[in-house]
Amino acid sequence: MGTYKRVLLKLSGESLAGTSKLGIESASLESYAKEIQSVVEKGIQTAIVLGGGNIFRGIQGSKTGIDRVQGDYMGMLATIINSMALQSALANLGIPATVLSGIPIDTLCAKMNRRAAIQLLEEGQVVIIAGGTGNPFFTTDSSAALRAAEIKADAILKGTRVDGVYSADPEKDPGAVKYDRLSFEEAYEKNLKVMDLTAFTICRENNIPVIVFDVNEPGILYDLLVNGKPHGTIVSNRRDRA
Repeated sequence: MGTYKRVLLKLSGESLAGTSKLGIESASLESYAKEIQSVVEKGIQTAIVLGGGNIFRGIQGSKTGIDRVQGDYMGMLATIINSMALQSALANLGIPATVLSGIPIDTLCAKMNRRAAIQLLEEGQVVIIAGGTGNPFFTTDSSAALRAAEIKADAILKGTRVDGVYSADPEKDPGAVKYDRLSFEEAYEKNLKVMDLTAFTICRENNIPVIVFDVNEPGILYDLLVNGKPHGTIVSNRRDRA
């Protein structure tokens, strides 16, 4: 068994879109639900924060004349749609999941509450935390860091399209070098785009490591959390130099 007992998984909205780029692709949704099922059934307490970029991204809306604040709220609603879809996919696998939100919608999801979230996790439910922070101008990375601190997660697992953090974009630069471990300070000094500065600060101050990994590698969550095998890049307060 790995060292992490309670984790927060951060997935982009685009990951749910799969090859479609927009909307929700059923095959991708089912695949992620099965990955989550594999670790939840082994007793890993799992919270999830989803982005909403497959439906609407607030900062893009501002380019089309939508007020930035209004656009950010629209983006938060998009994360609720994605969260409800994942909740349904998990239910189809027999995995109980509750959606809590920074923006409560009475008939759909309750307001995010730290004590309620922790209790649900301890009962074996997946907790999907939607609606961002409930405030404009904050990214879903910042929301993930905030929620991880609130529920006292052992780590944030950030799923991406690549297998870790590189010195440059490996999809554009074939000479990019992958890092196995970094400190938050090193990542900041090297200007590596792992998470935004607000998210980094929350993680550093609350001593929450961030594991960046390829979310599309089959079985990777099980390998990371149950088998304890290293994957991707670990960003933490202290770099292991052993």
